[in-house]
Amino acid sequence: MKGVVQHRKVRTNGIWMHIAEKGEGPLVLLIHGFPELWFSWRHQIDYLANNGYHVVAPDMRGYGDTDSPPHPSSYTLLHLVGDLIGLLDELNQQQAFVVGHDWGAAVAWYLSLLRPDRVRGLVAMSIPYQPRSPNSKTLETLRRVFGDGYYMSQFQEPGRAEKAFARYDHVTVMKKLMLVDKDDAMIAPPGVEIIDSLQVPPALPTWITEEELQLYADKFQESGFTGPLNYYRAMDLNWELLAPWQGLKITVPTKFIVGDKDIGYHSAGTKDYIEGPVFGSLIPNLVVVVMANAHHYIQMERAQEVNDEILSFLATLIQS
Repeated sequence: MKGVVQHRKVRTNGIWMHIAEKGEGPLVLLIHGFPELWFSWRHQIDYLANNGYHVVAPDMRGYGDTDSPPHPSSYTLLHLVGDLIGLLDELNQQQAFVVGHDWGAAVAWYLSLLRPDRVRGLVAMSIPYQPRSPNSKTLETLRRVFGDGYYMSQFQEPGRAEKAFARYDHVTVMKKLMLVDKDDAMIAPPGVEIIDSLQVPPALPTWITEEELQLYADKFQESGFTGPLNYYRAMDLNWELLAPWQGLKITVPTKFIVGDKDIGYHSAGTKDYIEGPVFGSLIPNLVVVVMANAHHYIQMERAQEVNDEILSFLATLIQS
């Protein structure tokens, strides 16, 4: 396992999950977001493996070469956390360091909240922990703040986003979704689909190539977008199911990394929330790192800086 990334499928929580794996040592799980694959962690896999860690990056439920159940009700945070618990059991590991980005960060937050006994330390990127509102469902809140043109609002109706995405080839869809260069929320004008409102940049940023985008496109052409979109369609079901954990704090040691040009950083009070007292009160053992001039896909755009932040954090936890 030392030289190259190994690929295999494991049985967990009723599905077959594809994992990429490299290295030996303490286990690090790398959890990707939307619309991504294990491949988004390519820079971290090699770096962490070369520094003495056993690195495992799954294609999450609904993505890539992992099974994609058809119904949104199969994509709750309880399912997603359950998939990772089953993966740890399959790997015969009681605990892991967990690194998550975007939706992967949301899953990692709730893995840490629900099963802190299985998480040795957490690095979350781009998406801060958002506690469950005791009074209003998630989509009700999002629609009130952002309106019906907000991308999460548009993603709710089964088939709507899939139909809109299908007007473009898969490389163009990936460019529109992954290369967003704006610092406010993704909101389409009235009567416009969010994918139509997003622009393809005239040139690629230096952190991704046409060949890498084609790899994503080929996988999404095989597996489709319904599984990934079902994460959004299960958001209100999450709100219903997570009521028993209302008010619980995340106690595992945590580092949160975000770019100050991230599309979500300056919207809906997120920056003030991250810098204010509430975020830290919910996660008592928290370090926050804000990277200047970094965007959403920070683990690719600023790979070496992110690698250094992860490695230094893991080393601190191992030594403690």
